[in-house]
Amino acid sequence: MAVLIVNPRASRVTPALAASVARELERAGPVDVVATTGPWHARDLAAEAASRGETVYVFSGDGGYNEALNGVGEGPIGFLPGGGTNVLPRALGLPRDPVECARRLAAAGNLRRISLGRVNGRRFGFAVGLGLDAAAVRAVDERGRKPDGRRPGDLAFMGAFVRLLRASGGRIDAQIEVAGHGRVAWALISKGPVYTYAGPIPVRVAPTARFELGLDLVAPRAIRVRSFPRLMAYALTGRGQHASDIVYAHDADRLELRADRPLPLQADGEDLGDEREVLLEAERNAVAVLVGGADASH
Repeated sequence: MAVLIVNPRASRVTPALAASVARELERAGPVDVVATTGPWHARDLAAEAASRGETVYVFSGDGGYNEALNGVGEGPIGFLPGGGTNVLPRALGLPRDPVECARRLAAAGNLRRISLGRVNGRRFGFAVGLGLDAAAVRAVDERGRKPDGRRPGDLAFMGAFVRLLRASGGRIDAQIEVAGHGRVAWALISKGPVYTYAGPIPVRVAPTARFELGLDLVAPRAIRVRSFPRLMAYALTGRGQHASDIVYAHDADRLELRADRPLPLQADGEDLGDEREVLLEAERNAVAVLVGGADASH
């Protein structure tokens, strides 16, 4: 038996598409389809299904995956792309089309054991940011959804970055102490080689990160308008970890961050409010995820 958790508010989810996804998954056995009704409902549904020993599928965006990971225990769990970006299934090598993704998961059902992170006790699947990117997430969220239910896309996110930089006067000095590593302006923590996606382009701020390993930290010591294009080039080329103006930590079990003042914090693209003290921990070998065929493990 399996449960398909559907977030009807996710950008790409429609009743017809959810029905098609469920039909594909049923090739592997009976599937109970349940829609979420509000915050943390996906976590509760995943916890209930896991307690019955059922496989959990989540047809949602990154926020729904995050909630489900906080309830599913050790899995198994499968992610179906229903949001605008869908970092986790894409980074795991799954198709971007939800019906094709469901077909692959039902046909192969291969499991991959991955590690997760915890930020102040909350699980996350692929990324945490303290500072600038979290502020951009918040700014985009505040714009609300389009009439068709979709959230603003990547251009809106980049526009938020630019506006925040302008509002800061074009400079962000060191404002976060990373225990054992020094002071930085902005902290990014990644669980896999892909931090996020800019449309079809993977943003690899931590190219040596792996889902099977611990936490990778990438943090610029300072940000200036003139340095921002270079920082973006680092992210797109995956070469920032060797730069003298970047603090980098690989495969860490624990990272302690303390900001000079409360700063925006995000996990898996979800706004977690303002925090001054942030504790990050690796939860190794945490959960079994469905990845389909052998080619989906890369």
